[in-house]
Amino acid sequence: MLSWASITYGAVLSGTLAAVSVRLLLRERRASVLLISALSALLAPFAWNAILRHTGGDFLVDAPIVVFPISFQDTGSGVFTVALASLALGLGPLRAATGQRLTLTAGICGVAALLVDIYLY
Repeated sequence: MLSWASITYGAVLSGTLAAVSVRLLLRERRASVLLISALSALLAPFAWNAILRHTGGDFLVDAPIVVFPISFQDTGSGVFTVALASLALGLGPLRAATGQRLTLTAGICGVAALLVDIYLY
């Protein structure tokens, strides 16, 4: 079971990586988009891991693939992040953007959270 310190550490790293990735990969400059990307990638993994901690869920079994040892816990962080980012960005600063732009932005946030979960905690 992950400790609260580990959950918080991973959430902060996810938020940071998401904002940096959206800025660099999509050349996004709007502070509102970068902030919501960061918050989505911070809050969603935190919430998912808090749920697992509270319920005693043990999804920390990594796949036996050395270069990509993904687990259900990692996947949940990515999925929760894509869902929250899609809602927050789609109802907020990207409401007038194309579906492609919204999907790319939310997807980058989700991938950032997934990669942090797999490789950094």
